[in-house]
Amino acid sequence: MDMRNTVALILGGGRGTRLFPLTKIRAKPAVPLAGKYRLIDIPISNCINSGVNRIYVLTQFLSVSLHRHLRQTYRFDHFYNGFVELLAAQQTVDEGTDWYQGTADAVRKNIRYIEQRWVDHVLILSGDQLYRMDFADMMRTHVESGAAVTIAGIPVHRKDAESLGIMKVDDSGRVTGFVEKPKTEAELAEVRTDPAWIDAHGIPSEGRDCLASMGLYIFNRDVMVDLLTNTDYEDFGKEVFPAAIRNHQVQLHLFDGYWEDIGTIRAFYEANLSLARKSPPFDFSDSRAPVYSRARFLPPTVVEDAKINGSLVADGCQIGRGTVIENSVIGLRTVIGDNVTIRNSVIMGADYRESVDDHRADQIPIGIGDGSVIEGTLLDKNCRIGKNVRITNAQAIDHQGENEAMQVREGIPIVIKDGVIADGFEF
Repeated sequence: MDMRNTVALILGGGRGTRLFPLTKIRAKPAVPLAGKYRLIDIPISNCINSGVNRIYVLTQFLSVSLHRHLRQTYRFDHFYNGFVELLAAQQTVDEGTDWYQGTADAVRKNIRYIEQRWVDHVLILSGDQLYRMDFADMMRTHVESGAAVTIAGIPVHRKDAESLGIMKVDDSGRVTGFVEKPKTEAELAEVRTDPAWIDAHGIPSEGRDCLASMGLYIFNRDVMVDLLTNTDYEDFGKEVFPAAIRNHQVQLHLFDGYWEDIGTIRAFYEANLSLARKSPPFDFSDSRAPVYSRARFLPPTVVEDAKINGSLVADGCQIGRGTVIENSVIGLRTVIGDNVTIRNSVIMGADYRESVDDHRADQIPIGIGDGSVIEGTLLDKNCRIGKNVRITNAQAIDHQGENEAMQVREGIPIVIKDGVIADGFEF
């Protein structure tokens, strides 16, 4: 399926409050993932692997590190005619100084980029999901059905439906109804799908009787322009999509691979740890559809008589003697001292390797000091963890702290970026 006349818009989201404090100093799509990637690498890689090479990323909050990552990572040659560009909220003569009021408003304020004469279709993606999809298959569904809008949907069990947007479809796969986060049995009954219909379309239903919106859309260019310029809708999922159902043919594209919305601290934490399994639900090593990221020139990781089991360890790390690492993700340039225990934790690593000349004698070095125990914890980048520190949340505290170096969200202790934890600290 030819994707040359398709432009992709990746929605970077708002303040990312549910991922705070990871989003305290960075845009949500720039949050590190799996030791060496960032969330934004997932939708961009899916685009590139699908033949979509003209990509805009829309964001407005804390976009400096995101812009740096895009600039250093995605450079197409002169003959490929592709680009990845950041569209941050900005002042213009026509639109004034308003910030984006929602996902639809963000696209409306950049409508000139999709009104270009070469654009036939607009692919709308989210910047905080982990999945692998060939958008050419979705485009085939769109073109062959003659739809004005196509949405990707995934079968889910009824118990999972209350946190998602659930669609109702007819026998041809046309979307005829939509309920955002149904809470009651009556609402669920309104959008329930017969599992036999799902089975008949090549996907084992396995008891799943709801079709959830993945928030991935293909619009005919003129339909999108009409929907945005003739309304003041602010959100795609809550306003634009339901309006499209009422006035246009909206087609379902069924998907049944791994898909995770990484919108909360708990989802982020569990998704990262799942990648360290022997058979992870999402395989970064799939050579048929690789995940791209910034190329770094780092030395191999050095391990001194340590025990590592069921974990991901990125490049440029130094792991000391007697250290035990289990079911964890260890990010780039992480320095771990001797006799350290790390379990069920995500260590994001460091932006730079601190040399002997750089380190001050009165300062804890970047990394994790000798004898420390880190369990069930997130360590953001450039953390300085002293010796004999113990972070395990032994008291099972669910929420704590706003400005401290260590905070707790959804029961998970988080040491913020550049956070310093003194020798002997226990939590």
